[in-house]
Amino acid sequence: MSTGIGRDRRIVEHRAPAGAPDAAALSERPHAVVVGAGVAGFAAATGLAERGVRVTVIEREEHLGGRVASWTECANVSMSRGFHAFFRQYYNLRSLLRRADPTLSGLVPLADYPLIDAHGRRDGFRGLPRTPPWNALAFALRSPTFRFRDLLALDVKAAAPLAAVSVPEIYSWLDGVDSETFLRAINFPAAARHLAFEVFSRSFFMRPDEMSAAELATMFHIYFLGSSEGLTFDVPSASFAAALWAPLRAYLAEHGVEFRTGVAVTEVDTTGTRAFRVHEATGETTEADGVVLATDVAGLRRIVASSSALAHQPWRARVAGLRNAPPFLVLRLWLDRPVARYRPAFLAAGGLEPLDNISVLDRYEREASDWAQRHHGSVVELHAYAAGTRSDVPEREHVRDLRRRLIARLHSVYPETVPASVVTEAAAWHADCPRFGVGEFATRPRVHTPFDGLVVAGDGIRIDLPVALMERAASTGWHAANRLLAGWGLAGHPLYSVPTRGRVAPLRWLAAKRKVGRSCGY
Repeated sequence: MSTGIGRDRRIVEHRAPAGAPDAAALSERPHAVVVGAGVAGFAAATGLAERGVRVTVIEREEHLGGRVASWTECANVSMSRGFHAFFRQYYNLRSLLRRADPTLSGLVPLADYPLIDAHGRRDGFRGLPRTPPWNALAFALRSPTFRFRDLLALDVKAAAPLAAVSVPEIYSWLDGVDSETFLRAINFPAAARHLAFEVFSRSFFMRPDEMSAAELATMFHIYFLGSSEGLTFDVPSASFAAALWAPLRAYLAEHGVEFRTGVAVTEVDTTGTRAFRVHEATGETTEADGVVLATDVAGLRRIVASSSALAHQPWRARVAGLRNAPPFLVLRLWLDRPVARYRPAFLAAGGLEPLDNISVLDRYEREASDWAQRHHGSVVELHAYAAGTRSDVPEREHVRDLRRRLIARLHSVYPETVPASVVTEAAAWHADCPRFGVGEFATRPRVHTPFDGLVVAGDGIRIDLPVALMERAASTGWHAANRLLAGWGLAGHPLYSVPTRGRVAPLRWLAAKRKVGRSCGY
């Protein structure tokens, strides 16, 4: 069905719970506390506030946006935790942003984002057909790493799950094997693995040999064979704070939402006059009828471990079992000369460790563009995903070595930057992204919990829809709001996704045959 929120005629609407349109219809207006002001927290707060619920958002950092935040460094330049792509099939995230920006004017399109490898081979997405499976076939046939004989050599039956994803069933098929093993088993050419699939898997901050093959297949479904939105995406036209969160905060303020930043939540108990009492590190408490824990993985583990009132051991074990992906480094450089005009705004890299991508921010971000014009220079950002740690050197020395190697890669890929001087720089080193490891899907906590009125949200939380990364965060945030709203007899908000199963019937049949006939797996 067509919904008007995307181009794909097969967008799936997941209906919202029915109920009263506004909390004014209730005998008492509920109060909800949302812990965390990232994508998931903003979606939950929006879903609740639009139904008349009184909402307080408590955020540990001084800035909003979670892992999609930006802030000002001491040199009066804008910094963030790195590049984020706003794909057209991120329906629930884009619906959230449209609340404050109906035309999404704060986003600008990037028509292409090339991929390169250590041998100089280059792929891209410009001009691909949108309709599956022709989009994937065209990409493969024009790729320098995928020859026609490679297509003929594929184990089609073994590869069928890639093209016939069904969520959540794909996890029972492939969650027990890592992505690298799966791609080898289907005879996917090594060069194409490194240039295409490795680039995508590392966007999950995971190495292919550690990432669940079910997550890889779901990702392939979302971006290729499950959607006709295409692989083009948008990026914010200004810093995340200016383009995304300041407008959305103002929108929520109009709905009475209170934001409290720089406040860490330590515990949730059930001893107050309302259903929950939220404790802060300052000693202050806030009582609430409902709570959304929309923190990162470490924050969720910490709060639950400290909340003895949340005494459901199997659920506590699920939360405690959540793990983080390896650390990553974002290095932003303000250079005294521009990069070549023909360089793309975003370039993904495979086999060029530790470099995963290069962004030329002054091509699209207002603050970076203003700086570049004033200084006749450029603003370049380098990413090292899944950078890991080293036991033989201190962390500070490891990060310093990563910085040196990233800059060396920049000089190699963009030689015109060799004579450039670094006017200023900023780095972000974090290890707080959720891990999507082998066999972990079944043990992830879901949005609902054993406690009425307490829900969790975030991109590490399980939701049985074909969504990933920021879209998973937004989807779980909306779903968390819907769970609380339903408990109060209030109407929820619909969710949208690409189709929940593969679009090509013969490939679905092959996948089913593979499921029945497989023996010891891959």
